[in-house]
Amino acid sequence: MAEPNVRVPEIRPRTTTRNQLKDFLTRLFRTKPLGTVCGVVVLVFFLVAVFAGLLAPYGFNEQFRTEFLDPPSLGHWFGTDNIGRDIFSRIIYGARVTMLVGVVGSATSLVVSVIIGLPSGYFGGKFDIILQRFIDAWLVFPGLILLILLVAILGPGLWNIVFILGLSYGLGGSRSVRGAVIGIRQNAYVDAAEATGASTIRILLRHLLPNVAPFLLVLVTTRMPGMMLAEAGLSFLGLGVPPPTPSWGGMLSGAAINYMYAAPMLAIYPGVALSIVVFSSNMFGDALRDLLDPRLRGA
Repeated sequence: MAEPNVRVPEIRPRTTTRNQLKDFLTRLFRTKPLGTVCGVVVLVFFLVAVFAGLLAPYGFNEQFRTEFLDPPSLGHWFGTDNIGRDIFSRIIYGARVTMLVGVVGSATSLVVSVIIGLPSGYFGGKFDIILQRFIDAWLVFPGLILLILLVAILGPGLWNIVFILGLSYGLGGSRSVRGAVIGIRQNAYVDAAEATGASTIRILLRHLLPNVAPFLLVLVTTRMPGMMLAEAGLSFLGLGVPPPTPSWGGMLSGAAINYMYAAPMLAIYPGVALSIVVFSSNMFGDALRDLLDPRLRGA
């Protein structure tokens, strides 16, 4: 008697996180080449900031007393400033301040946005109304004026700037997180979790937070350039990192203004570095948003 033909189901290998990351990077490179290049540029500046002590040929406050406002040369690739410091070395060390503010400040704002926006969108009701009226009152004040006020209260300094920018951008970003949670809150799996008696913390962390994670990643990358510009603006006004620690915004003020016509490189090089980082961060954030946002995948 012939045995019946039994069709054995095909066992597909389980998709791992590494494969998912590889597929995502491949899709990013194929569909968003400009965003990929800009992401590499941001990564390069981040590595420069981390290894600034190894890459800079001189110390950021090392002075050459006989070389004031020298043009670019083999010894000083970007020339020297008005007190004989190497501009190229100071730009490398300035990347450390800018990238630290961008990365750590964005992470801080993300934590603040999640802590406020997640329960606000889930609970709703009077809790949401009261909390959102406080956010509305915060957003009424002009951003730069509010930052100057907070810096005047807490004092200038790198970590004070990171905390102030993280808090300010985090409160504003909580509105976006709230909107994403409200859209997910209506799904059936949230009602099923509530019906099975799951705790509120479990619903927030296991059901809502993972589903808004792609949106949070986009939120972080789009916050970075704004924080970099805000830090540069505060440093330009003398409210950022105190000297002699270099900051690109601080390098654009003071000597750059006084000696702009005699030595334009004092303003050109820090401005170009800041423009490249901000532009690259914007393009990379837009590319991630286009790939991770389901509403934009078809476009």
